[in-house]
Amino acid sequence: MNNNMRLSVIGLFTLSLFTACQQKRDAQLTPEAADTLTVKHDESSALQKQHAYTTVTKGKIETVREIPVFSRLAEQIVMFGIKGEGQYVKKGQVVARLSDAALREKILHSQAKLEKAEFQYQAILMGQGYKHDHLDEAPENIKRLARINSGYNEVKAELHELEHMLSYCTITAPVSGYVSKIRNTLYGAAQPGEALFYIVDGDHLKVGFNVLENELAKYVGEVSITVSTITFPDEKHTATISAISPVIDSNGMAHIEAMLQPHPHLAPGMTAFVTIDEKPDTAVTK
Repeated sequence: MNNNMRLSVIGLFTLSLFTACQQKRDAQLTPEAADTLTVKHDESSALQKQHAYTTVTKGKIETVREIPVFSRLAEQIVMFGIKGEGQYVKKGQVVARLSDAALREKILHSQAKLEKAEFQYQAILMGQGYKHDHLDEAPENIKRLARINSGYNEVKAELHELEHMLSYCTITAPVSGYVSKIRNTLYGAAQPGEALFYIVDGDHLKVGFNVLENELAKYVGEVSITVSTITFPDEKHTATISAISPVIDSNGMAHIEAMLQPHPHLAPGMTAFVTIDEKPDTAVTK
């Protein structure tokens, strides 16, 4: 019995000693553990703050308009400066030339007719007693009647129209942008009203994206929007909201469009990331 009591006392003493050592060890570890938790809490707070003030939405860059390039004449294409879709052209750049042989022949015939009409005009005036070297002395109403009777005015207007049509043989790009939907080619037959190709207007681009209904209020009023692309992720482009759909679709999403500033690295079809920086007071209120 005494042996059992002795063993019990020794066991209690050993347990007390172990407990005291463990408490001392825990007391030494507590400050270090507290620092680790504080760091993690701070990092978590920073991330929460960042997410609270910044919203990133995925969207697509789109074109505002697509311009058809037409020919005004029914002529053969003798020069076609378009190599393929996606080619960039500048406003005013010569993109095609039409054959002007037939038109120049018409101009020669019209010039001959004008010369004949001018001779008849002079003959009418001289027939009324005016000398060849002094036809300008005739009254204006007499000269007007002489031009009408000789056909001078009609032939001169015809020649002017043909010379103006000659400029239609040179086709230039109406806007700067990227070529798409090529409908004709070199030595093809151009027809009035049929587009040779289209130009995606690169100076007027927009980004379209969808947001949840409960986030729609963030995009109302004066907000700061920046856009980046997968191709050039380090480039930031400013965008201005131009339209917000008044309709919420079946998925609870609203469509938003924002106009972009022109940039050579932006093209329709690119995947875009739209970032909106909210005001701190707005984020705190939410």
